[in-house]
Amino acid sequence: MGCMESKPKNQLIRIAGYGGEVSIDVTGKAKGRGVYLCPNTQCFEKAQKRKAIGRNLEMELHSEQLEKLFEELKKYEKKD
Repeated sequence: MGCMESKPKNQLIRIAGYGGEVSIDVTGKAKGRGVYLCPNTQCFEKAQKRKAIGRNLEMELHSEQLEKLFEELKKYEKKD
């Protein structure tokens, strides 16, 4: 979603949106609409800059929700 590259699902992080809440879905089975993101800072930043997460989840996200989400995403970051 950030870098727009195609990769196998097991190499991506799923973010789920349901009932006005957004969270990282490590199991890949959480309820709601999901979007996938590469586990690196550049992809996170591109998605944040384009406001791609809220748009693709079809929900309005507050800046506090996004900040919390991006802090949590950093735990899953993989160095290339």
